[in-house]
Amino acid sequence: MSVILKAENISKQYRLGNVGTGTLGDDLKRWWYSIRGKEDPFLKVGGVNDRSAKATEDYIWALRDINFEVKQGEVLGIIGKNGAGKSTLLKLLSRVTSPTTGSIKTKGRIASLLEIGTGFHPELTGRENIFMNGAVLGMTRAEIKAKLDEIIAFSGCEMYIDTPVKRYSSGMTVRLGFAVAAHLEPEILVIDEVLAVGDAEFQKKAIGKMNSLSKGEGRTVLFVSHNMASVKSLCDRGIVLENGLSVYEGGVEKAINFYLSNEKRIIPKDLSTVENRSGTGLAKFKSFEIIHTNGQTIENVLSGDTVIFVFTLDIINPNKNLNVDLGFSIHSPDDELISVLYSSYQNEMMQVEEDGRCIIKCKIADLPYNEGEYIVKGRIECDKVESDWPKVPLGKFNVVKGDFYKTGNLGFNGKSKLLIKGEWDLIN
Repeated sequence: MSVILKAENISKQYRLGNVGTGTLGDDLKRWWYSIRGKEDPFLKVGGVNDRSAKATEDYIWALRDINFEVKQGEVLGIIGKNGAGKSTLLKLLSRVTSPTTGSIKTKGRIASLLEIGTGFHPELTGRENIFMNGAVLGMTRAEIKAKLDEIIAFSGCEMYIDTPVKRYSSGMTVRLGFAVAAHLEPEILVIDEVLAVGDAEFQKKAIGKMNSLSKGEGRTVLFVSHNMASVKSLCDRGIVLENGLSVYEGGVEKAINFYLSNEKRIIPKDLSTVENRSGTGLAKFKSFEIIHTNGQTIENVLSGDTVIFVFTLDIINPNKNLNVDLGFSIHSPDDELISVLYSSYQNEMMQVEEDGRCIIKCKIADLPYNEGEYIVKGRIECDKVESDWPKVPLGKFNVVKGDFYKTGNLGFNGKSKLLIKGEWDLIN
């Protein structure tokens, strides 16, 4: 297969705290060096794109020296932490912005879905936006009209297709945007994390469409997602970005393993040191551990055992009456969501009346997970407002096959993550 996209030494530099390339003085300095045939002086400066570190320079490299090729019909996954440079790379490839250095060579039309509603005019109807987007992609009105019914049907927005897009929900906007991008026959389709906004049915439908585009029609897809299960099922190859640098490129399974192994190494014991988090900060995660009913801290647990999740929180309580709703989610190593539990699901709101530190425990009886490794993530709401959401895992644990059924039968050793029990009856 021929190479349809080639990125050569592409870098993107931004000036922190400013819109544009910088000050008038910087622009004059660039001009002065340019007329004397010298290199742009600002290409020699610039900090590493590390969000957790304090900025020490005015310029930052969002991407630095990225090189790769994509062949026709290939699906390339681009993975990395928030702020690693994934969306910046897709914007460069989609020509939304231009690289500071380097070049990007492509063959054929590129259709991109980078942000909710990208390229849509809010005052125009869904139908009018389909025609407008098609025209932007270089298609004739007759070509768009031939695909119109198929696009509308796929989007699931038939009832609202003649309603202005500004009245669409975020999910409807993504559905229509993806339907347009996927059906107007681009040679290269660029998809960012926006599919996460859609419901499970639409995500399955969208992934199926991308599979048929690449495998059946020979289209090329560039896909960014934090859902490693989707990346694994859809992509052929993967690129891992870290702090604006390409740190790994290869087969998708090896790329995912490389990324996840790096993620696991950075789970801190003191969660208060995590800077990549959101929320008001009235209650924040300090530490997390899993203990046995005997009080011993454990990392390996038996399926079917009773375990206790222990969350230590730092509280800043100006009102002396804070209602804390603590939630946690369990994920596979591929970041596939297995289960979610908030205290409010069981009408358990923790009322905290003092500043300082508190501990919240959640006992889980008959742990229903099959053997394997699991990741724990967490989020806190205080008085129904997000208080803390660290963007890194709180911790991890390993499940070893145990007597979940309390029969001595350890059950099926397969890919199923959840174990279930039933009440059996025979009626003749």
